[in-house]
Amino acid sequence: MSFEAAKKHLENRGLGDKIKEFTISSATVELAAKALSTAPAHIAKSITFTVDSGPIMVVCAGDAKVNNSKFKAQFNTKAKMLTAEQVENLIGHQVGGVCPFGVKDGVKIFLDESLKRFEIVYPACGNSKSAVALTIAELESSCDYVEWVDVCNIQ
Repeated sequence: MSFEAAKKHLENRGLGDKIKEFTISSATVELAAKALSTAPAHIAKSITFTVDSGPIMVVCAGDAKVNNSKFKAQFNTKAKMLTAEQVENLIGHQVGGVCPFGVKDGVKIFLDESLKRFEIVYPACGNSKSAVALTIAELESSCDYVEWVDVCNIQ
């Protein structure tokens, strides 16, 4: 169901032809990079948290790690990641396929500056055997993001 929601979301934005499906797992940054024959940094990983206003998602580069100080400065709270069960219930995707497409109402999406280094990034597409190749402009137009943030450090 999650893949179908993400796929429909992207098709409605004219980007359905950019979806890639695999016979192997793409559930982690490393596995997705291998499936796509690209560097792990180009994978756009979606990390989910809970803040006072509800669930949020930060989409960042595969080689980036959330910096707790930057996160707290941006969101006025400590970074508290959702559990796998919460991710599915609040976001609408299972861990390994979390993406900013076809998410449940009320999820606020933020794009991290770490992604801007690349022409093309590869977010998941709702399950652990898919991805979508997007330019930064296509990523912006395909997800209903709130704003760009700088809450990660590049590793």
